[in-house]
Amino acid sequence: MDYRPLGRTGIQVSRLCFGTMSFGGDADEAASAQMFRACRDAGINFFDTADQYNKGRSEEILGELIRGSREDLVIATKCYNPSGPDLNARGSSRRHVSRAVEASLRRLKTDRVEVLYLHQFDALTPIEEMMRALEDLVRAGKVLYPAASNFAAWQAQRALDVQERMGWARLQALQPMYSLVKRQAEVEILPMAIANGLSVFPYSPAGGGLLSGKYAAGGASGRLKTNKMYESRYGEPWMHQVAADFSAFSKKKGIHPMSLAVAWVAAHPGVTAPIIGARSLEQLQPSLDSIRVDMTPALRAEISALSRTPAPATDRSEESTTR
Repeated sequence: MDYRPLGRTGIQVSRLCFGTMSFGGDADEAASAQMFRACRDAGINFFDTADQYNKGRSEEILGELIRGSREDLVIATKCYNPSGPDLNARGSSRRHVSRAVEASLRRLKTDRVEVLYLHQFDALTPIEEMMRALEDLVRAGKVLYPAASNFAAWQAQRALDVQERMGWARLQALQPMYSLVKRQAEVEILPMAIANGLSVFPYSPAGGGLLSGKYAAGGASGRLKTNKMYESRYGEPWMHQVAADFSAFSKKKGIHPMSLAVAWVAAHPGVTAPIIGARSLEQLQPSLDSIRVDMTPALRAEISALSRTPAPATDRSEESTTR
């Protein structure tokens, strides 16, 4: 396993991050423990969760699993989504963020998390208030490094500007969606992150399973057929055509499509580590095997050509890049 710097923090994280969204949901405690051990055996030291995953159960299971190795691990969690029925038990106000983090620390059985993401941009809360919420937690030692998930590039840049002006701890990581069928991050998020020295940990590198190959024959069941959010996110016909072409390409190369999909994301120069996830040890293995793929520039270009390259930020085609 290779390791890379986490932003400008001085700490190193594995080239793959394991996301525990399945813990306590699609994966029971036994399956979760198997996957955790496999990740550790593979050299993964970075684990990602969120307070909303299975109503906090993901954090509870992860908290049990990290006992005995906590000091060897980098743990990230998130807050923003509703944590209860109260109107104010959501968002990125200082009130909610502080309470959400306290609850996460109890579930994780730890005194701090290395990374805290604001799970989404809160349009109701001034960005100064959001960044102050993160700063308070950093000063209290409960969060070491602020981060943002699902922020647009301008929102993340605005946050950095506020933090710099106020002398507060800066964002160190972003978590956007990024895969062969979701490439918008290439336009502004990834270039902005490179310019600011931010780490990027993309989620859904296999397009919610669309690029795994299991849907190619049309008979497989999974989130894309049972979850309305995923059905909408990956429901456009061109995406399924890309997935079919990618599956055929992977078969021709003799590489599992999951391994190839994760390796393609990891090879972008702005990506620190893709976030991989699974429901079982068997499903996890191809993602772990992605580190063995020799993703040359030529191979990445071949794969990229199977998909739509997003328009440049200015819509001037002569300003397009191949990256």
